[in-house]
This record gives sequence, C-alpha cells and structure tokens, in this order.
Amino acid sequence: MTHATDADLKRTPLNARHRALGARMVPFGGWDMPVEYSGITDEHMAVRTGVGLFDVSHMGEVEIAGNGALEAVQRITSNDASRLAVGQAQYSALTTHAGTFVDDLLVYRLAEAHYLLVINALNIAKDAAWIKEEIASVTDAVSVNSSSRYALLSVQGPRALEVLQPLTAVELDSIGYYWFASGEVASIRATISRTGYTGEDGFELFVSPQSAERLWTTVLEAGSGAGIKPVGLGARDTLRLEAGMRLYGNDIDETTTVLEAGLGWVVGWEKAVFNGREALTRQKVEGVSRKLVGFEMVDRGIARHGYAVYAGGDKVGAVTSGTMTPYLKKAVGMAYVSVEVSTAGTEIAIAVRDQHVAAQVVKMPFYKRA
Repeated sequence: MTHATDADLKRTPLNARHRALGARMVPFGGWDMPVEYSGITDEHMAVRTGVGLFDVSHMGEVEIAGNGALEAVQRITSNDASRLAVGQAQYSALTTHAGTFVDDLLVYRLAEAHYLLVINALNIAKDAAWIKEEIASVTDAVSVNSSSRYALLSVQGPRALEVLQPLTAVELDSIGYYWFASGEVASIRATISRTGYTGEDGFELFVSPQSAERLWTTVLEAGSGAGIKPVGLGARDTLRLEAGMRLYGNDIDETTTVLEAGLGWVVGWEKAVFNGREALTRQKVEGVSRKLVGFEMVDRGIARHGYAVYAGGDKVGAVTSGTMTPYLKKAVGMAYVSVEVSTAGTEIAIAVRDQHVAAQVVKMPFYKRA
C-alpha cells in the first residue's frame, strides 16, 4: 500500500494561514487540510452558539452550460433542476443507473442555461469525467471542471449574518435558504450562498483563489467581537452528524441507493428521464430491504464507523458514522439496518470492543436549530 506524502497533497489558497494559526493538518481526500485549531469541541460549540469560519476550498466545482444545459443536469442528477430559478440552489445526487450515488452535490442555477455543480473533494476527477461522458449525447451542452477557479469560505452559526453584513452592501437577510446572490464582500467579488453543512444558518462565499486569504483575514477580524473561531474538518464532521447530514464515503456511496439513504425527497419522480429512474421507481414500489437510520446510545459507549449492529442477537447492519456530540452531549450515529428494525424506538445493540452496548433507533436530525 502506498501513502501520499506531503509533497503529493494539494493545498488550498489558505494553507499558510491554517499553519500560521497553529492548525493540526491532516491528509483528506488528497488535500492537506486543517482538522482542528483550538479543539473539536471548542470549535463545534462556537458554531452552535456563535459563529465559525471554515475553509472548504477543497470542494470541487463543475460548470455545465449551453442550450442543452438543463437537459444535461436533469439527466445526471436525481432532483428536478427545472424547478430552480436563476439564483436558487438545490441538494441533489449524481446517480448511477442502479440508483446509487456517484456523489451528492449542490446544483446552482447561475443563468438560464448555466449551472454550477459543487461536488465532494475526494470525487472531483471521477465526477468530472463521469459528467462529461454522461452528457456527451447532449450536443448543445458542455461541462468544464472549474474547481481551480474557486476558493470557498463558509461562515456558519447564529451570528453569521451579524458578522458578514457590515462587510457587504448585499442585504443578506433577503437571501433565502438555498438561494444565492452576487456582490462584494470586503470589496472582493463573491457569490454569496445561504447554504452550509452544519445545521446552522450561514453563508458560503465563492471567491477567486487570489482573494481568499484577504477575505479569510477580514472575516476573522470582523467576527472577533462575536467570538468567531476558525473551524477544521473535525468539528465540521460532528456538526453535520448532529444535524443528520450524510457524508459521502461513509453514509452514502456507489453501493447505497438514494432511497436506502432516506433521501427520497431529492428525487424528482415526475421527471421522465434521469440516471437510475427505473431502479429507484422499482425500489419505491417494492420497498427497500435496508435503511439508513439514526440511533442514540442508551448505555455508555461510542459507536464508530464499521461497528456491527445487532437486534435480538442477530447482526442486522453496520454503523456508518458515530460520535459523542459536543452540543447535545449524546453518543449518536447512523447505520444501515434491516428495514424490520428501522422504526424509531426499536432497541438495537452496537458491538463496541466486543461488547454489545444498548442503543435505540431515533428520528433524525438529532439536532435542529430553532
């Protein structure tokens, strides 16, 4: 087995800033990324109670444009992009013909025939090649991997608007959830999207890589009075899990279908054609045999990825994500289990260090902001 060396890792435009702030850096999806600065719990709580700043420039971007752009996006994604107005975004899935995940993503409608797809860092090369191949027959549409054109900063938490508003003339409160606007932030041209991966209110800022360091520094300075903290991948993971958000590679992948993942709401069932439509329609009629559920530990123990799940002494599934949540102070997780034991309130057990520790299936999300 070969391991990537530091020289092999890609770096965001903010890499030097992270190191100057004393971040603990780790390899992630081929990138050199900060996992924590002041500690995962401290950073998690800052986002839940105040505001945090994330560098998510490792995420990928693919643009699809041309007269056939909508047809192309409709074909490769599960959700119904025809419902998007210019300036609106939606959560969706890139689906295989079996209805499983090539990736999950956000689709932004930049113009009438111009879409931006934001994809996971680990999948950039794979997704870009797959998209290009899948839309090749749509002759009036072209896809471009434009990841190098963007840096992406995320300002998340109940005080995110308070911190950002003095830096821009754009009325941030007028931007609806999953909508976006163009304007300047700290005199830097940006696309301002009211989206995030934390379960909190917040904004994601698309800027040129050359402007990223200046914007990062300015936002940290502007948020000093609100107790803003830089946040690494560690707290990003605990925040998204607390909010019941799926992680590609853990909770969803090319072996799990959209319906098994409990994401039927991102399927545009009225669309005549999209990859995986027949498989998902059949599964919708026949039902799934397994399902992604949330669970809460009843007895002392923390479930981790890969731990076996039992019910009535029989193995019924496996944990995909698990942690002790800093805000809720509960050990929770997600697992694929047999549909017979997927109902909220069902008693299950997680094999933790060869001990069967009691747990209970619960509804997700575990945390939902007021």
